[in-house]
Amino acid sequence: MADSHSQACCDSPGPTPKAAVNAHDDCCGSDHGHSQDSSDFSLRQELTPIAIATILFLIGLIFNEALHNTSFAIAEYAVLIPAYLISGWTVLTTAGRNILRGRVFDENFLMTIATLGAIAIHEIPEAVAVMLFFQVGELFQGYSVGRSRRSIKALLEVRPDTANLSVDGDIRTVAPETVRVGDVIVVRPGEKVPLDGDILEGKSLVDTSALTGESVPRTVAPGETLLAGMINQSGLLTVRVTKPFGESSIARILELVENASSKKADTEKFITRFARYYTPVVVFLSLAVAILPPLFIEGATQAQWVYRALVLLVISCPCGLVISIPLGYFGGVGGAAKRGILVKGSTYLDTLAQVKTVVFDKTGTLTQGNFRVTDVVTHNGLKKHQLLELAVQVESQSNHPVAQSIRQAYGQTVDTSGVQDYEEIAGHGIRATVNGRVVLAGNDRLLHREAIPHDVCVVDGTVAHLAVDGEYSGRIIIADELKEDAVEAIRALHAQGIATAMLTGDSQSVADSIAKKLGLDEYRAELLPEDKVEALEAFLHQAKQVKGKVAFVGDGINDAPVIARADVGIAMGGLGSDAAIETADVVIMTDAPSKVAEAVQIAHKTRRIVWQNISLAMAVKALFIALGAIGLATLWEAVFADVGVALLAILNAGRIIRNPR
Repeated sequence: MADSHSQACCDSPGPTPKAAVNAHDDCCGSDHGHSQDSSDFSLRQELTPIAIATILFLIGLIFNEALHNTSFAIAEYAVLIPAYLISGWTVLTTAGRNILRGRVFDENFLMTIATLGAIAIHEIPEAVAVMLFFQVGELFQGYSVGRSRRSIKALLEVRPDTANLSVDGDIRTVAPETVRVGDVIVVRPGEKVPLDGDILEGKSLVDTSALTGESVPRTVAPGETLLAGMINQSGLLTVRVTKPFGESSIARILELVENASSKKADTEKFITRFARYYTPVVVFLSLAVAILPPLFIEGATQAQWVYRALVLLVISCPCGLVISIPLGYFGGVGGAAKRGILVKGSTYLDTLAQVKTVVFDKTGTLTQGNFRVTDVVTHNGLKKHQLLELAVQVESQSNHPVAQSIRQAYGQTVDTSGVQDYEEIAGHGIRATVNGRVVLAGNDRLLHREAIPHDVCVVDGTVAHLAVDGEYSGRIIIADELKEDAVEAIRALHAQGIATAMLTGDSQSVADSIAKKLGLDEYRAELLPEDKVEALEAFLHQAKQVKGKVAFVGDGINDAPVIARADVGIAMGGLGSDAAIETADVVIMTDAPSKVAEAVQIAHKTRRIVWQNISLAMAVKALFIALGAIGLATLWEAVFADVGVALLAILNAGRIIRNPR
């Protein structure tokens, strides 16, 4: 008979819950001799041998008493032994193979010893019942796990299969892996975008839900970037490929989801270690129950205590527990990914569930990062357009959002041939020589550092000060806007009892304004990159006092040192920023800060379900072990309890996949 449990947990070509596979292998043995994936679960194929074994079992059970004490007792064996072999063949052969490999103490070994022992003491119907009910339980268990895995694999189906390569006006259908950077591809309406690239021609609506979890389509036009995994909904798009398939955003995301189990949570590690010691202890305890009481208890029979030992062996099988724990964590990772939250391992789900403080970067995290010039104030006789032109020349080599907003405000092409000796001063600004004059452009700290006198100004916005040859020349005021869900994000975290803070290199006045609008608990301004790490250390120390964890949320590029130092680093992925994916433990694909609270919710639900499974399994097994030891539980009840616990645990773990929040 095909072992549905092994299909569900042991044979998993392609992207599958590897944690569940590994845990099952640790407990039950990796070779069950099947290659069918649980996603191709055939109910009819699984039911056929169970139905045959059930018919034989019922015939043997009905006539068992009538034949048992007669000369026709051999007929009992002729009916029940085939039923036993049909229902238990997979368990028996797997136990034998694993013993030859040195893996003795597993679920198959426990079932084999228990049922052969029952046959030896002439309890053949119960031996068949144990195998039969076990296989029925495995059937439902395999079906449940298969459904859970299909839900996770649905996420992975966004992988594009083909690309339409344009060569000299001809369109060829090729594998995405064969397309090179610089090639031109065509994406028709209804097709998945196979590779990252820039749009050359065409306008369309694209569905980004595979990457972000958001259902609202985006409008794209020439000059904009398309990412692999998006779905083109309307117009024909011509795209120049900018990354090979292996480095595309969807390939990186799939790799993360597939390998998320490589970083196991402490709970998973504990359960795996527990099972390795627990099973041998149970075997030797059962052996003691079978041998010792008849030696020391007057009137105790060997058959009575051997039977109780067999009950202990059946009820003690730990695989339902060992499989359901990693499946719960994988469900959390998969469910989060469906909502545009990439968690790089179950260990980070555990850490998220313990977070007591979330610290945010400001620009690009809580705010749009779309700076625009709102005012230009000049000194020393300069006109506004002259100050803007000077600022554009100095900022010509900078990619900072402030520099981009100044260039946008000027709106003209500027001759930068006279710019020399360009120097970017981290956390301060820029120094350059423009047409023979030394020009400084930066924040208030830069002016103090260079001892340049200037009037004190407190404004609501980011200020770029300019000085020429040591004299203050004016300032450009640039405003940033809060993200739409920033207030909601802070409110949602506070509702979960989590403190919020902000670290920014911006001026104190800007930080005051942002913090007031958002209702942040704490904030620190005018920080250099190294100051942010120092400030985070203080939050980490505070959290340690209450046994909590600290999460830092940034853009994954400028804040890499702080993200790396936090207990859990969360990056705004910007639809697949390579730096964000590499640096952080958790990546928010939508750039929406409200997803941080959602990630914490998913982590809490995952941890709650995992511990529900642990508590349920431990409690039921402890109860039936006690009942079996004193003779109040039979093999029938033992197998019901074992299979029932496994099914309940796996169905409970499936809840996190169906509804992660």
